[in-house]
Amino acid sequence: VDEVSDRVEFTGDDLEGLIKLASTTLNSKIVSRCKRHMAEISVKAILAVADLDHQDVNLDLIKIESKTGGQMEDTELVHGIILDKDISTPSPQMVKEIKNAKMAILTCPFEPPKPKTKHSVEIDSAEKYQRLYQQEQQYFVDMVQKVKDCGANLAICQWGFDDEANHLLMQNQLPAVRWVGGVELELVAIATGGRIVPRFTELTPEKLGNAGLVREVGFGTTKDKMLFVEQCSNSKAVTIFVRGGNKMIIEEIKRSIHDALCIVRNLVRDNRVVYGGGAPEIAAALAVSKAADTVVGLEQYAWRAFADALEGIPMALAENSGLSPIETLAKVKTAQLQESNPRLGVDCMMRGTNDMREQNVIETLQSKKQLAVSACRAGREDDLEDRRCHVNQRVLGIL
Repeated sequence: VDEVSDRVEFTGDDLEGLIKLASTTLNSKIVSRCKRHMAEISVKAILAVADLDHQDVNLDLIKIESKTGGQMEDTELVHGIILDKDISTPSPQMVKEIKNAKMAILTCPFEPPKPKTKHSVEIDSAEKYQRLYQQEQQYFVDMVQKVKDCGANLAICQWGFDDEANHLLMQNQLPAVRWVGGVELELVAIATGGRIVPRFTELTPEKLGNAGLVREVGFGTTKDKMLFVEQCSNSKAVTIFVRGGNKMIIEEIKRSIHDALCIVRNLVRDNRVVYGGGAPEIAAALAVSKAADTVVGLEQYAWRAFADALEGIPMALAENSGLSPIETLAKVKTAQLQESNPRLGVDCMMRGTNDMREQNVIETLQSKKQLAVSACRAGREDDLEDRRCHVNQRVLGIL
């Protein structure tokens, strides 16, 4: 398979080879009508987080968010983080778009400390209640002031805060986001270059995250809102924002995009490709059959059996396409031998040519080799299991 492979060269300005490869994996999926758009998103997302010097990709830096509504074509790539949250202060006077945002990323709640033991407080006068209320107020005031003093103009909190804290935040013109999950909080910290702070007393200007723009976006008449954190200091974190008519469509789009991301990731790691339509399997089967002629003894039957197994894939493709599997396989094998062209495969789409490069049916060499290795291992395990069953039956027969 290595001998029949080609290399796909790509640069930051020329991504056509990667896009064609990503489009191949989207051909048979629900997103096929806008596969070009989805392929471009997948390629740009991978290259945004890829370490090309070390040929490695961290898929954890690519987040996939979704919102029901809109069309499949509305799916977009955001160079930043999208949070399925809104700015918690409900007042229309609170800003919904923050430029040059400095974020305090908190894992401590906006609320007074709670004793960890059972307790009771008896209040028998209005003065005591007033003192308790003022003390509680002072906790909130101190927390908000510490966030303001360190220079933050946006607070992102893992926990919630009550109406009292909301009121003080609005008075101090400090937008805040609450109930942000731990994974999302880590992504925000990575993207903005900030530090997650467990206590208000540890807040310093150096621990703030930076983003060029944070905006709250609403969607139609549903009143659903999401928070876009863009122009981050660490641009390696990106988000694919998926839109679709219903949850089933969205989940299918997510699966399709994940497949495309994995394909492009494999290509960044190893840019060698083979062509589909069963072409590499037929070429490998011909090579194995030729090598079997040089093997002496019973071992050659194992070689020929392996060649027959390889031919099972193009035969299945032909059968699933409504073609005669035996006749189609024989024609393609003959064509490969006569033309010495290992790119010839099964014309499943009836386009009039068996050259898979012309049909733009491409697969990564890495995934093709892994497929063969996994199939061989599975076959070996099945063979061992059959032998165990045969031995057990003989033992039971003796008993």
